[in-house]
Amino acid sequence: MSTITDQRPRRVLVVEDSAVLRHLLTRVVAGDPRLELLEAVETAEEALRLVPLLRPDVISMDICLPGMDGLEATRQIMAHFPTPIVIVSDTVGGEATRISMNALRSGALAVIEKPQGLCGAAGGTGAHAIATQLYIMSQVPVIRRRLLQAEPFRHKGMWTRPLDIRPRILALAASTGGPTAFARVLGDLPADFGLPVVLVQHMGHAFMEGFAQWLDQQVALPVTLARHGMPLERGRVLVAPGDQHMTLGTRGEIVLHDGARIQGQRPSADVLFSSVAQVFGSDGLGVLLTGMGEDGVEGLGRIRARGGYTVVEDRSTAVIHGMPGAAERAGAACISLPVHEISPHIMRIMAGGQTLADSPLKG
Repeated sequence: MSTITDQRPRRVLVVEDSAVLRHLLTRVVAGDPRLELLEAVETAEEALRLVPLLRPDVISMDICLPGMDGLEATRQIMAHFPTPIVIVSDTVGGEATRISMNALRSGALAVIEKPQGLCGAAGGTGAHAIATQLYIMSQVPVIRRRLLQAEPFRHKGMWTRPLDIRPRILALAASTGGPTAFARVLGDLPADFGLPVVLVQHMGHAFMEGFAQWLDQQVALPVTLARHGMPLERGRVLVAPGDQHMTLGTRGEIVLHDGARIQGQRPSADVLFSSVAQVFGSDGLGVLLTGMGEDGVEGLGRIRARGGYTVVEDRSTAVIHGMPGAAERAGAACISLPVHEISPHIMRIMAGGQTLADSPLKG
């Protein structure tokens, strides 16, 4: 992702119905020199009125609002005045998490938890995290997106005959924009998909259980939050839990551990992909989707170096092309595809004579 050339503060619109939290969020924004508070409103309707007038660089959006909720407001804004939106949400119960996931699917860039320590004198680390997230997301170019209804795309150089690749596992990873991308890629796979699937999504620990439940509702494949020792099974998606690295054991089981963060991330895409390379070698299939930074680049390169096959999301559909773009530049990607062509490409690979007789996996 390109950096901003001008150093002006990024203009923020706060949408929050709680007077106390609205006041606290305005303090957070006003107290950060990287940000400029445009307005703080309590309804989605008022936000929709102001967005075309104020043209904020980023919006802090609550979900539970009087009248129109934050989910519908996100849809409306992204349909008519595309603007980076960060959901600042409570994490009370699965319903709030489900709604937050749908907000991401509607075009919001990130979901962060309202930190309990926000009420401190200076807001503490929670306030700094919110301010930093708003600043980072304000730099993301957004457009009207219709990915789920996209027309088939023929990638230059696309194979038209079966590929001589025999994968035994599919590993995916993403950061910002990942939930929508995962829903598309996994949603395009058939219910009888013949490989076990493991994935890493950069997201706060409090949201991971809800994310797995939400994704399970969006796709035909069963999706479960991974547990230590859980066996890999064909046709089942296992999601790395929050704040734990996920690796694969030699007997085809999930291994979770609390190792050091890699590039600030735990779970880390690099850790998962590197484990796939070590355990499955040339039988590994890795996919790196939208996200900021370079997590996953080294691990994806290891899969390719061992003779496995690697796919990255193309710039034309990635919300942020940071991670897949870095993988391309590093030579870690075998091919770059728009998100709606990734699953069809995987299925062409699967049609190329896959042999599973020697696989230790259940199914």
